[in-house]
Amino acid sequence: MNLQVAKRLQQTEEYYFSRKLREIDEMNKAGAKVINLGIGSPDLPPHPSVIAALHEYAQKPDTHAYQGYKGIPALRKAMADWYQRFYGVSLDAEKEVLPLIGSKEGIMHICMTYLQEGDEALVPNPGYPTYRSAVNLSGATVVDYDLEEKNGWLPDLDALAKRDLSKVKLMWVNYPHMPTGARFNEAFAAKLISFAQQHNILICHDNPYSFILNKQPQSLLQTPGAREVVLELNSLSKSSNMAGWRVGMLVGKQEWINEVLRFKSNMDSGMFQPLQMAAVKALELGPEWYAELNDIYEGRRKKVFELLELLNCTFDKNQVGLFVWAKIPAGVKDGFELTDEILQKAQVFITPGGIFGSNGNGYIRVSLCKDEKVFEEVLDRIKTKFKQ
Repeated sequence: MNLQVAKRLQQTEEYYFSRKLREIDEMNKAGAKVINLGIGSPDLPPHPSVIAALHEYAQKPDTHAYQGYKGIPALRKAMADWYQRFYGVSLDAEKEVLPLIGSKEGIMHICMTYLQEGDEALVPNPGYPTYRSAVNLSGATVVDYDLEEKNGWLPDLDALAKRDLSKVKLMWVNYPHMPTGARFNEAFAAKLISFAQQHNILICHDNPYSFILNKQPQSLLQTPGAREVVLELNSLSKSSNMAGWRVGMLVGKQEWINEVLRFKSNMDSGMFQPLQMAAVKALELGPEWYAELNDIYEGRRKKVFELLELLNCTFDKNQVGLFVWAKIPAGVKDGFELTDEILQKAQVFITPGGIFGSNGNGYIRVSLCKDEKVFEEVLDRIKTKFKQ
């Protein structure tokens, strides 16, 4: 039987981490004990009250049915209250909040709602690979925009404005930025909103890292005029240690929320109700939860700084988020060469920056999702097996 995959999949490769995890699995089967510093999946549990809420509601006899596509009112209200409390952004819980089964699905929903063949979307280089794959799957064309260290990993909007943007319908942005850990400032946010208004471009802001090692969480929706040009995605995966729970949200204008819901409602049903109630509990946690979490990540980041200094890499100590981004030493071809050598010699996996785009080729990224004792073991391996 000659069965070919659809055209939309022909330019979409298997996710890099999927391939690399198979390689690591084979190494482990052969006796290696690889330490994976690649993927940003929090290793810490959610708050005990979150788990208790899941247990409580899962035992009730009437919480196991299909749920509405928009999520339960209690969850939408908790999300709106969370935005008000931590970002100072007022949202209508009924009209401007859409719970998602993880924010990653929201990236696809937005692209499938607004993009089609003949359209273009601006995607950051370097940036989260899913933006590129979601645009490709929609049938639209990816248009890279450069992010560079010399510009603080912010796009040059003046240079972008000189390009032909007539086919561009939306622009993916992500701050705090993954993989570089860069933040935006108020001046840039205001300029971005003006850029979007002038060129009739929808800004899609992916915002899952704002609480990690960042004392003042930011939302693009805090910026005057943003309501008319910005849709924002957020998530409990990183901020609440709930990556596997798949709880995210899309916030913005009622009109756009309803249009995305038209697509989403054809793809899935609502989240398990006890999980939604547990998410409510997570969203009600106070600033002390985030402070305690960041104390742990601060200790881990110091160990990563030691690791990177051992590798003769350079980095910005003010970056935030769940990873540390670093420039490789002069004389090394690229991040792929360096990380493959570390993997083979020291059995430590670090992410090469090139998987996030060509502008990341000279960099590597280290996850903070391991205990400090694990980082001590990594340091020992680098000293004894790699730095010989």
